[in-house]
Amino acid sequence: MKRLDWNSLDQAGRREALARPAQSRADSLRRGVEQIIAGVRERGDVALRELSARYDHCTLGAIAVEETEFVAADAALDPALKAAIHEAAVRIELFHRAAALQPVAVETAPGVRVERMLRPISRVGLYVPAGSAPLPSTALMLGVPAQIAGCREVVLCSPARADGCCDEAVLYAARLTGVHRVFKLGGAQAIAAMAYGTRSVPKCDKLFGPGNSWVTEAKLQASSDPDGAAIDMPAGPSEVLVIADAEANPVFVAADLLSQAEHGPDSQVILLSPSAKLLDRAAAEVTRQCAALPRHDIASLALAHSRLILVESLAQAVEVSNRYAPEHLILQVAAPRELLAGIDSAGSIFLGQWAPESVGDYCSGSNHVLPTYGYARSYSGVSVASYQKQISVQEVSAEGLRNIGPCTATLAAAEQLEAHRRAVTLRLAALEATA
Repeated sequence: MKRLDWNSLDQAGRREALARPAQSRADSLRRGVEQIIAGVRERGDVALRELSARYDHCTLGAIAVEETEFVAADAALDPALKAAIHEAAVRIELFHRAAALQPVAVETAPGVRVERMLRPISRVGLYVPAGSAPLPSTALMLGVPAQIAGCREVVLCSPARADGCCDEAVLYAARLTGVHRVFKLGGAQAIAAMAYGTRSVPKCDKLFGPGNSWVTEAKLQASSDPDGAAIDMPAGPSEVLVIADAEANPVFVAADLLSQAEHGPDSQVILLSPSAKLLDRAAAEVTRQCAALPRHDIASLALAHSRLILVESLAQAVEVSNRYAPEHLILQVAAPRELLAGIDSAGSIFLGQWAPESVGDYCSGSNHVLPTYGYARSYSGVSVASYQKQISVQEVSAEGLRNIGPCTATLAAAEQLEAHRRAVTLRLAALEATA
């Protein structure tokens, strides 16, 4: 990890210090994804089978997971893992139900009632990666809020292994959360299938879930096409920023950094501290702990573009964090809530030494599908609201139109929209004639 002093850097140096690994939107990636999407749109399931053989090294028979595979997955899983999946699902549901939007009805003037109705998005597509490791937790994070929202049809894509089967834990979590159909598809081709539809895969209204640069690019292309589908958010490689004071436990700090570094070689971790000694101790711990990790090689690649940054104070650390807008922010400081008010850009925040980011990934109850790559400045993580449409309703009585009609007519006239104005004044005249 590169060691830097924030206050010795000029503006260019500071930009470089907080630069993410180059997220490939190179022309070659764009063209590659365009070709995949075009192939799926033109040749449907045939293209999906070819692409699965090429990229996932598996030969697909049926693209959809069949009932016998769900039964086999249930039988194959360790009871302790099934219990953990259930336990996590309960907490995720508890938080997401409590945080869900509620219908609203307000009388904004006598005789004028304005309401907000909530309606689920009809058909949603969930993507659960399974590149270097399967992610049943992502099936929970996407499936639970979709179930609470009441989406009519929920489909899920996850890459098949070389044996042509999906991960058993992913299938178990999908069934538990009420996913209606699962397809053995990964990568950009899975996104194309859900965005445009094929004979096997239904076209979805909105797509959810994280993925690699190919998945991210496919989501961006599909969302910019009127014939495609909406997406939850732009998302890229996982990342964490830790703010630690001099009293922070360097063992815990290093463990938190490595928990994100092991996600993938393009993940990024950053440590900010006003204590040079803490930075040194954490760096030594990262080296020691990393050597013992099964995913040592992956974590090492991620650490190569990660940072240890010395700041002058915790207040400055918050400023730097807001500038970076991390997906995950961990406050390993003595009084973390004192910093909370100053934080305005982060996907999810973890307070104190006993709140590792890992609990948010799995079972604290919050959602782990979060904006990355600086998008936390303008996007939020997945929630029940992500699966809903908010529809406004206005009910206006004769009294209500008398009360707000003149205001409407004046504003319409100011904007030189005469038909708008007359839609009100004609009614007001009719009311006056019958009075």
